[in-house]
Amino acid sequence: ATGEHGDLLDVIRESCGLIDFRDVAAEARTFLSLPRSEQQPTAPMWTKTLAPSGSADAARRLISMSQPISRTLVETYLRARGITALHKTGCLRFHPHCYYRPDDNGPTETWPAMIAAVTDLTGKLTGAHRTWLDPQGFSEAHLGRAPVDTPRRAMGELLGHAVRFGVGCDVVVAGEGIETMLSQRSALPAMPAIAALSAAHLSAIQFPCALRRLYIARDKDPAGDGAVATLVIRANSAGIEAKVLTPRFGDFNEDLRLLGLGALRAILRAQIAPHDVARFMALTG
Repeated sequence: ATGEHGDLLDVIRESCGLIDFRDVAAEARTFLSLPRSEQQPTAPMWTKTLAPSGSADAARRLISMSQPISRTLVETYLRARGITALHKTGCLRFHPHCYYRPDDNGPTETWPAMIAAVTDLTGKLTGAHRTWLDPQGFSEAHLGRAPVDTPRRAMGELLGHAVRFGVGCDVVVAGEGIETMLSQRSALPAMPAIAALSAAHLSAIQFPCALRRLYIARDKDPAGDGAVATLVIRANSAGIEAKVLTPRFGDFNEDLRLLGLGALRAILRAQIAPHDVARFMALTG
């Protein structure tokens, strides 16, 4: 036995927010188109322990059920967002049928999804982030995300941790969204980047011991401004130089999509230290 049904039950429980085993089993029967038993079992037939809801173990199971993004809808989605820097993106995965539980407690749906691994400073998996995607492709209304109420959700232990691109060094750029940080990577391909997934989590990221200069990719909204202010204070208190990078529009992915890569590089070149221009823009010529 491969244990795949146990994994399925774990993912159903996590995705649907269910607690009772019978509810999980009923949801699995619906998904697998199995007939419902007339006799309700007095105890679960399946004895494997479910991963705790929202746990790192549940995130690990979800990631293990996903696949690399090359030649999948995830790659198509990212390129439609103007992102061409897909090097060192092993933390991203593709799930063709990821469960989505509507906010109004409607029936569970399945959509293709980009799955991102959330890790701590040592590389240990602590959680996962899901971005449900529209199989019909990119549109200005949804920017390639599925037409659902909450197309992005995270699970697991997130506080202080992040989705990480590249190997950390003495200089890192940090921001909120995955797409925002991959846009940064398109212009600064050699600079390690981390996506904290929200403004609140950005303000609480953990600092690597070797970090000496932190670039902060600002999102131009009140939550983003608050996160940046908090993070600057924390970084300075830790003896880390903090420099804020401000986009022309709402975020750096919007800059990339609307202005193009050349303009984005010019925007960033004007805001980062001259020696970092030579060090981190080198791969783009």
